[in-house]
Amino acid sequence: MSASDDILAFAHIGDLHLTGAEADNARDFAAIVDQLNAVEGLDFVYLPGDNADNGTLEQYALVRTQLDRLRRPVHVITGDHDREGGSLEAFYAGLGTPRLPYGVTVSGTRCLFLDMCGPGTGGPDFRLGPDQLAWLRRAVAAAEAEGRDCALFMHSYPADLTDEGEAKAVAELVHASRIRLVEMGHTHYNELANDGRTIYAATRSTGQIEEGPVGYTISAIDRGVVSWRFKELAAGWPFVVITAPADRRLAHAEDHIVAGPTEIRALVLGANRIAVCEFSLDGGPWRPMKRGDGERRFRATVDWPAGGSRLTVRAQDAEGGVGEDRIEPAGDAAALVRSKGLGSDADSVGAWPDRGILGTQLGPNRNGRHW
Repeated sequence: MSASDDILAFAHIGDLHLTGAEADNARDFAAIVDQLNAVEGLDFVYLPGDNADNGTLEQYALVRTQLDRLRRPVHVITGDHDREGGSLEAFYAGLGTPRLPYGVTVSGTRCLFLDMCGPGTGGPDFRLGPDQLAWLRRAVAAAEAEGRDCALFMHSYPADLTDEGEAKAVAELVHASRIRLVEMGHTHYNELANDGRTIYAATRSTGQIEEGPVGYTISAIDRGVVSWRFKELAAGWPFVVITAPADRRLAHAEDHIVAGPTEIRALVLGANRIAVCEFSLDGGPWRPMKRGDGERRFRATVDWPAGGSRLTVRAQDAEGGVGEDRIEPAGDAAALVRSKGLGSDADSVGAWPDRGILGTQLGPNRNGRHW
């Protein structure tokens, strides 16, 4: 059921905050698991913390019931609610997950999973601690020695770490390395930030919803290009994510600029066979894409036209379902993003409705706007 190719692609289910089996979020979680079990092309599923609202064994049993149903690997980290009982003993006992931190290599990318909550005193006292920070430095250095990109999985932005020195050290480490993506929860709203080197992505909560409909995110890293798109639970199939080239809002390197011969790559998820996948430039004629590595990967090469500004990829499945994705690639160096503040939402790309980012930022966290 996984991809196991050169594109890291995974599903991110936002903070669950599970309380009881009859609550809406428990039913939504089960429905998301059903959807993910019906599709191929993803490497794993990720839960970013705040899995059990009060960190009890009974609540973790609800989480475990659904995780046991998943037909692909799952990675679960800690959030402040997971430590509400005073420790993480219930988290590890209830879920049986590996001890954090740890790293795995998936589809060529080194994925590093952190614990921001265990070293703290509870609540949003986010810390990594010296041992974990040293581990992170070693893990990043080892990945770079192997020529690998990294993805970092943590509950919140580095800027939210309580110790300013630690926050600065983590943000600088991320910015100076080949960490392409930092995947987070905690915000309760969808958000993307680009610090000119790394993309920070937060997926809205599944269990405490202040804005918009419930859903989950599909994230990918394709040869250094990050793509991210929120799928509403009620939305149909197929679901298309353009993985290359980069959208201008997520572009920050010279090789993200489109010019001349350009490869277009897309991930198409769905419960049915994909009958056709095609692309269009700036509203022009539709041109076919070929299957790449795997049933759910499509690609095409085009001589990118001067002044071209919009790429659309659409797919139709065997049952007549149609889905599409649109991006605006960077056409010159002036379009590349420059940082305003490392490791924080200061580099937010703002509202992006096509990606499920409403821009209202309704949530109880430090950066949220209360409703």
